[in-house]
Amino acid sequence: MKLLVVESPAKSKTISKYLGKEYVVKASVGHVRDLPKSNKNAIDIDGGFVPHYENVKGKEKVIADISDAAKKADEVILATDADREGEAISWHLAEILREQKIKTPITRAVYHEITKEAVTKALEHPRKIDQNLRRAQEARRVLDRLVGYDLSGLIWKKVRYGLSAGRVQSPALRILVEREREIKAFIAETFWVITAAAETPRKEQILLTCTEEPRDKKLVDEIVKKGTDSEWAVKDVSETEAKRSPKAPFITSTLQQAASSRLGFSPARTMSIAQKLYEAGLITYMRTDSTNLSDTAKQSAHAIIEKQFGKGLSESRTYTKKVKNAQEAHEAIRPTNLSVESAGTTDDQHKLYKLIWQRTLASQMVDAKVLRTKITANIVGESIPDFAANGSRTVFAGWLLADPEARGEDVELPKVSTGEKLIVHSVDVQEKQTEPPPRYTEAGLVKELEKRGIGRPSTYASIIETLVRRAYVTKEGRSLQPTDTGEVVSGFLEKNFGNYISDTFTADIEDQLDDIALGKRDYEKTLSQFYKPFIKEVKAKSKTAEKITNLGDADPKWKCPICGGPMIIKLSKAGKFMSCAKFPECTGARTIEGEELAGPKETGELCPDCGGKLIERDGRFGRFVACSNYPKCKYVKKSAEEEAKGKTGVMCPTCKTGEIVERRGRFGPFFSCSNYPKCTFAIKARPTGRTCDLCNSLMMEGTKTIPERCSNKLCEQHQPGRKRVEK
Repeated sequence: MKLLVVESPAKSKTISKYLGKEYVVKASVGHVRDLPKSNKNAIDIDGGFVPHYENVKGKEKVIADISDAAKKADEVILATDADREGEAISWHLAEILREQKIKTPITRAVYHEITKEAVTKALEHPRKIDQNLRRAQEARRVLDRLVGYDLSGLIWKKVRYGLSAGRVQSPALRILVEREREIKAFIAETFWVITAAAETPRKEQILLTCTEEPRDKKLVDEIVKKGTDSEWAVKDVSETEAKRSPKAPFITSTLQQAASSRLGFSPARTMSIAQKLYEAGLITYMRTDSTNLSDTAKQSAHAIIEKQFGKGLSESRTYTKKVKNAQEAHEAIRPTNLSVESAGTTDDQHKLYKLIWQRTLASQMVDAKVLRTKITANIVGESIPDFAANGSRTVFAGWLLADPEARGEDVELPKVSTGEKLIVHSVDVQEKQTEPPPRYTEAGLVKELEKRGIGRPSTYASIIETLVRRAYVTKEGRSLQPTDTGEVVSGFLEKNFGNYISDTFTADIEDQLDDIALGKRDYEKTLSQFYKPFIKEVKAKSKTAEKITNLGDADPKWKCPICGGPMIIKLSKAGKFMSCAKFPECTGARTIEGEELAGPKETGELCPDCGGKLIERDGRFGRFVACSNYPKCKYVKKSAEEEAKGKTGVMCPTCKTGEIVERRGRFGPFFSCSNYPKCTFAIKARPTGRTCDLCNSLMMEGTKTIPERCSNKLCEQHQPGRKRVEK
């Protein structure tokens, strides 16, 4: 028996159908090992950036299942995805089996489509785990962890607790914030669009548009006056036949862009659907930056084109690699069986599959031919700007037969000749304003990241997801708009770490990771060259970078609602707001639009712990009363209901003055002395008021079968199952 390990259960089901009883197919369900969540001891920097991995929580059963099967197998074949992540998963699985001293031979199989032929061929040509690919993934993971933890820690200190930064996420955020600044700095100008509804002597309609968009209203009025009172004629007619060539087959980024513009899918949604299609054996691997099609795929495409659209429409095309370091051994994203025009189990899958099928066939077809027409007209004898009408019509469809949605709307103009008279019935004017550059859509950001060399196919969707999840960006329709927090974080990083989030630096790091994958660079040397100057700068900036306590003065028209003094702009979790410049002496606050905020409010009471003022303020769960000396004093006043609910009526056995009250901690409810932190007595369950016969400790509530147990772990009565003795 041979054990074949893939990544997903869906893929294992598909592959199991192709293989006989000789194989048992198991799924790792993604990564099985990763760096620990805590950064402490996660990476041995001095030892050569050695990561200390641990098994992913919740994967114990998966690992045990694979290990048990490996012990019984004659051979273990690791057939995870054909990219760096897949190579890393295979290596981690091999390491786990090695650590368990399982001596079954281990090989690696790679395929780019889940078909019987591809899987069988991969199994006939096994190889060893590619350590260069694995090291490239490890370098990316370690780099991201080091940058994320060190930069995030500094942002916590200098901006606000809980914020974060990332090696690739921060440059992407910078791109969005730079565009937002352009939009805010944009000054709109008024202009006018002038159109003339014209007609030929044969009653054929033409809508002419002024070739200039005047900024001067006097010129507009002059054009309108002359246009309605004068004679018009055709000045020029030009017809140009142009070719429209098909686009290359899809790679990851272009699939995400096309699915966004045509289907309205986000990059994350597109990749999720594509993953399902791939696992079902319907398309080739969806994380690729190669536009290659195999010879077999081309032959199949040509046969289908001739059969479905006619002879003479197919053309063998090879597309130039535009993505740096594209892995040419991979193929573009295409259907595994081009004779299947529609596939999938859901409507979304059908739509995305059809898009891939259309693009693949179109890429192997002849050019379309389009006739572009331009009619220029003017007012006879007047020196005002020309008017023009543009149109086009497809004279030979070519590849548009396979991808008709790419055709667009043809605007066909009537046949006219130079000098021919035109009858203008009306001249209309529409006042408009120039618009700022548009915000990036998800597809637009993916295109920009690819253009600048930031990130790789497998990371585009996760970059956007991370920015949205961390509330640095919000989705406004299809557009990505930076939040106040996103703008502040990006501004801080640009000012203090501009070189590390620049396009050139980020793209250079990606190239270095690619070189590690190709065996051209050393893992430790690459990380060392990056990390030593980086951590040196982080330490320096932790001393010199200014702490962002405010974001500048507010508009002088806004005064503090309490004392009437000037206000400053601050950042909270909810965004920007205006605070009294005298805070904490004065607690006046307004929204950024100027509305008065309740803000912190003195209650007139004193803190029972330190004597400071008690202040009512906003919290996660509404308004609450706490000490003004927070965080030095952490006293929080409980409501009457909370006080009554939490009381037990049992005196603390340690200080003899406090009462045992209910509290909540990170692991749930517990009971401790009301004099905390002066008295630290605490027990896990509600005290009953009785004491233990054996050790005189408090008895606490137990279970249905054991009503009480001693709070002292060392006491015999603390252990469940023992006979209880009531006093």
